[in-house]
Amino acid sequence: MKALVYKGPGEKSWEEVPNPQIQQPTDVIVKMDATTICGTDLHILKGDVPAVQVGRVLGHEGIGVVTEIGSGVTQLAVGDRVILACVSSCGRCTNCRIGLYSHCLNPEGIAGIGWIFGHMIDGTQAEYVRVPFAENSAYKLPDGVTDAEGILLSDILPTGFEIGVQYGRVKPGDVVAVVGAGPVGLSAVVTSRLYGPSKVIAIDLDPARLARAKSFGATDTVNSGDSDWKEQVFALTDGSGVDVAIEAVGIPRTFTMATELVRPGGNIANIGVHGESVDLALNELWIKNITISTGLVNTNTLGMLLKLVAEHSLPVEQFVTHEFAFDKIMEAYDVFGNAGKHDALKVLIH
Repeated sequence: MKALVYKGPGEKSWEEVPNPQIQQPTDVIVKMDATTICGTDLHILKGDVPAVQVGRVLGHEGIGVVTEIGSGVTQLAVGDRVILACVSSCGRCTNCRIGLYSHCLNPEGIAGIGWIFGHMIDGTQAEYVRVPFAENSAYKLPDGVTDAEGILLSDILPTGFEIGVQYGRVKPGDVVAVVGAGPVGLSAVVTSRLYGPSKVIAIDLDPARLARAKSFGATDTVNSGDSDWKEQVFALTDGSGVDVAIEAVGIPRTFTMATELVRPGGNIANIGVHGESVDLALNELWIKNITISTGLVNTNTLGMLLKLVAEHSLPVEQFVTHEFAFDKIMEAYDVFGNAGKHDALKVLIH
């Protein structure tokens, strides 16, 4: 089969690799109908995730059809169309039993890390993929949900919701600032509306993404390239800052921006994947009674979000801006890696 293979920092190749095989009774094999590219894949290619070995098939998001099942699988059948969660979880260990799927203790890949697709084991940017713990990590796709809608549930929609909105403890009436209006930031924007905030402020350097943020539910936008960007944000509050600041980029400057925006007693939720350390001004923050959270998505809300998508309660159909065939995946990487130039959000590869 063909797959997108990591060749080391800055290097990748669409090439022939062996077809995956059932290895455990709880596995299934899925023929991929659709996949996509995540910002984390770009971090891997930059060398920011050294655990990824040369030769690894990349990708951790996907939709496909089950073609083979392990002997222990009873809830899925050949022919089922499924969404693959980006986090693989056994559902039985102590962490999984409290919903902390991102730190599944099963030794598949590495014990304590649930994100293994395209990280510790071969991923979804391929014609076929082996899915571990299939009954806890694959979700049947309802009729009427398109690939463009369903692909968002593998990772970015649960990530924005769980690590941004839920960890940020958004509540009715809050003023929420989302720093970074890329796909994950916009996922936080759209799912924050489920909790009834009074304002959602999208902050980004790209005017096109700021304009798009309005259609995802942002009430206000601020261009962080403006010299008075901070004053603009504070003017949208009571002057004390935002209740929740969500960082969705993953660079030191944007994390620092989030710390500068939050009010006393507020919450900072870091979603971004950081490839370098960040200075934390505790000499200024210790007295503000703020909470800082960060983490890896658990995908334990995937089923709930799938119901909302199936009922068209979330405007997710706007996320996919470009579509490619599998044999054009290198072109898809170029478009996604230069998103500003191409006005790209998510690319759908099918």
